[in-house]
Amino acid sequence: MQKIKSLMTRQGLKSPPESLSDLRAVESLRVPGKEEFRELREQPSDPQAEQELINSIEQVYFSTDSFDIVKYELEKLPPVLNLQELEEYRDKLKQQQAAVSKKVADLILEKQPAYVKELERVTSLQTGLQLAAVICTNGRRHLNIAKEGFTQASLGLLANQRKRQLLIGLLKSLRTIKTLQRTDVRLSEMLEEEDYPGAIQLCLECQKAASTFKHYSCISELNSKLQDTLEQIEEQLDVALSKICKNFDINHYTKVQQAYRLLGKTQTAMDQLHMHFTQAIHNTVFQVVLGYVELCAGNTDTKFQKLQYKDLCTHVTPDSYIPCLADLCKALWEVMLSYYRTMEWHEKHDNEDTTTASEGSNMMGAEETNFDRGYIKKKLEHGLTRIWQDVQLKVKTYLLGTDLSIFKYDDFIFVLDIISRLMQVGEEFCGSKSEVLQESIRKQSVNYFKNYHRTRLDELRMFLENETWELCPVKSNFSILQLHEFKFMEQSRSPSVSPSKQSSATSSKTVTLFEQYCSGGNPFEIQADHKDEETEDVLASNGYESDEQEKSAYQEYDSDSDVPEELKRDFVDEQTGDAPVKSVSRETLKSRKKSDYSLNKVNAPILTNTTLNVIRLVGKYMQMMNILKPIAFDVIHFMSQLFDYYLYAIYTFFGRNDSLESTGLGLSSSRLRTTLNRIQESLIDLDVSADPTATLTAAEERKEKVPSPHLSHLVVLTSGDTLYGLAERVVATESLVFLAEQFEFLQPHLDAVMPAVKKPFLQQFYSQTVSTASELRKPIYWIVAGKAIDYEQMLLLMANVKWDVKEIMSQHNIYVDTLLKEFEQFNMRLNEVSKRVRIPLPVSNILWEHCIRLANRTIVEGYANVKKCSNEGRALMQLDFQQFLMKLEKLTDIRPIPDKEFVETYIKAYYLTENDMERWIKEHREYSTKQLTNLVNVCLGSHINKKARQKLLSAIDDIDRPKR
Repeated sequence: MQKIKSLMTRQGLKSPPESLSDLRAVESLRVPGKEEFRELREQPSDPQAEQELINSIEQVYFSTDSFDIVKYELEKLPPVLNLQELEEYRDKLKQQQAAVSKKVADLILEKQPAYVKELERVTSLQTGLQLAAVICTNGRRHLNIAKEGFTQASLGLLANQRKRQLLIGLLKSLRTIKTLQRTDVRLSEMLEEEDYPGAIQLCLECQKAASTFKHYSCISELNSKLQDTLEQIEEQLDVALSKICKNFDINHYTKVQQAYRLLGKTQTAMDQLHMHFTQAIHNTVFQVVLGYVELCAGNTDTKFQKLQYKDLCTHVTPDSYIPCLADLCKALWEVMLSYYRTMEWHEKHDNEDTTTASEGSNMMGAEETNFDRGYIKKKLEHGLTRIWQDVQLKVKTYLLGTDLSIFKYDDFIFVLDIISRLMQVGEEFCGSKSEVLQESIRKQSVNYFKNYHRTRLDELRMFLENETWELCPVKSNFSILQLHEFKFMEQSRSPSVSPSKQSSATSSKTVTLFEQYCSGGNPFEIQADHKDEETEDVLASNGYESDEQEKSAYQEYDSDSDVPEELKRDFVDEQTGDAPVKSVSRETLKSRKKSDYSLNKVNAPILTNTTLNVIRLVGKYMQMMNILKPIAFDVIHFMSQLFDYYLYAIYTFFGRNDSLESTGLGLSSSRLRTTLNRIQESLIDLDVSADPTATLTAAEERKEKVPSPHLSHLVVLTSGDTLYGLAERVVATESLVFLAEQFEFLQPHLDAVMPAVKKPFLQQFYSQTVSTASELRKPIYWIVAGKAIDYEQMLLLMANVKWDVKEIMSQHNIYVDTLLKEFEQFNMRLNEVSKRVRIPLPVSNILWEHCIRLANRTIVEGYANVKKCSNEGRALMQLDFQQFLMKLEKLTDIRPIPDKEFVETYIKAYYLTENDMERWIKEHREYSTKQLTNLVNVCLGSHINKKARQKLLSAIDDIDRPKR
């Protein structure tokens, strides 16, 4: 476009004006005439060539600055003119001019319609302006007419209408003020109905309305009155909040929380709530204890109300101590249950508020709500431990106010039961281990239990010293679980809580006390103890569970009928359940039927009244241990002392015999001897007379010990007719074995409650003490076996036998018959004893084993006393021993015969050569030096010379030297 303007300028044309307002300027624009248009159209059209021509025009022609074209072209001429070049240059300029002219003509033709259209629009605009001028003129004329026609009356109407509207607004305000003046009556009604949210909402709305009319003078007094009313509502709201602490009501608490939320004081409400709970705990325990103290005092002396809680607890009498403790725990339970339900309420409503907030769009309100919710949650969680600590301190103070050692055992157990239940409540309440209560009750329990245990040990000594070791008849199905003291073991409940007073309808393990009693009831309700109403059906009549059973037993074994099959089934080892090595013959059963099975077909446990008392004591000890697990080690230690003392008494009464122990037969194992020594050192007070010069430490140690018991003078152990008190020995020993079995039965339960660090003590007790109970059978029954047979007479008879015979004898010696007669008499007396008390098969086997072993060793001793013996004499020895064995096997079922090889080996050693005998002497050290020496001396002259004899005696002396 700039190029076109420049070209028009050079042709003497003016540029078209930018504005169309000056039409004359547009008309002066030179437009090519028809001839020129025609001439331009007739020229050949080549747009590309024309564009190249236009582009070849020098830039100066397109400049907006005016300059002289002729002068510019003349200045370009060369000094020497060339006509042909000039003409060519002129033709070039003409072509450029023609191209530009054609381009201008084309542009003009292209813009011609737009030009015409714009010209028409300008014309139309001019017409519209003229019409607007006419309208304005008419409007001004009409306004002047209206102004002139408006009167004063019309303005008066408008003023009255405005005044009317103002009066209507004033009347509405006065009615609102009147309503506000009467709201105090409605607020009082709502407070009486405990509609705290509604009262606060109404009060806040009234305050908001009052602020709207604060320009009235009467409203200032109303504002002050509403503020006082709101403060009064907050005071009543605080009182209502305090009621939650003792009796939680979900509807009541919901109203209170809504009211505090309207006030915007939810955090303040939570702080106040915790203060009320703390105050409620203090007031509750004080009122409970005060009520019992005044009740027992018999008057309403106000001096008790002025006492501190700690001092008040010291005035509780022993008779009212337990009921007061129960009521105290019940009241504290109500407070903790209210707190528990308060937390439940907040957890439930927090979830609802979270759901509601997620659906809303107010982010600022949601953030503030979340902050309040977090504060309340932390406050409630922290309050759990704080409240439980307050409860523990109050109960501890109550416990310390009275010396618990004045109570009987059952009452003390009941106190522990209540405290253990309270500790369970605390553990479920806040997960606390109740360190304050545990430490307090543990100290008192240990002190009480030490004194109680000491008294029970003295009683046990008294029972043992007065025990005649008669059989206590119990039923064959007797179990310690049938005793009242062990009833708690049949109930499936936690060992940490005493089951002694638990209701028969126990809940599932997964249900906590708070869930169980949330809707009603109280875990500290004192339930009636039905223990006295129940009977222990454990005793049998005359050793039988029924009269028909007793009659059947007599008829069965007094007849000559075949041995019944059940008798054969009964003939097994009671302790191991194994059948005897040798099958039982009919003759043996007939001979033994009045021994093992007469009058005792049911095979009831063998125990005494003292044993039963010890078992009951163990049950009581376990009750205390289960109630209060922290003292489990102390209780189990005392339980072990009961068993230790019982075991030591049995050994002292029936098993101590230094002369028989010196036989070196290993009757008492090293473990048993170690156990007895330990018991004697730690438990037995051997120095009965108190030494006044003893140190305080020694005196304290002696307090922990018990004097050694003495056997009752009514128990006779020297009569051969009773086999030297065999019945008493059987009852005593087997009662100890039975007691050990009950301890084995209780081991899993003891192991469950024993602290991990103390379990090695329990394992040691069982492995080194309880397991040794059955080992006492050997030394105790050895004494009977040593006196039941006259072994000295047998030695005298053997000494009168001539062993250097020259011919082989076919008849055995008379001492064999005498010995067998002794065994027959022993068997008869054993049957007589079995009529008084059942002799278990292991006991019978041990007795026979001891007697046979002593007889065989006596036989060897008799053979060792022989001065001269021939080969025929050795054959006679074998004949005598074989005759003895043959007859003995008909009397007993023990197989193999004890020490049979001991005798046979000694007899056969007579035939050994010098070298073989030397080796035999070194290998068989079970024989005494006397027996070996005699064997060598008797062989002298037959097949051993003096030199060999001296050599063998030297070998015997070498063997005997380490024993000296």
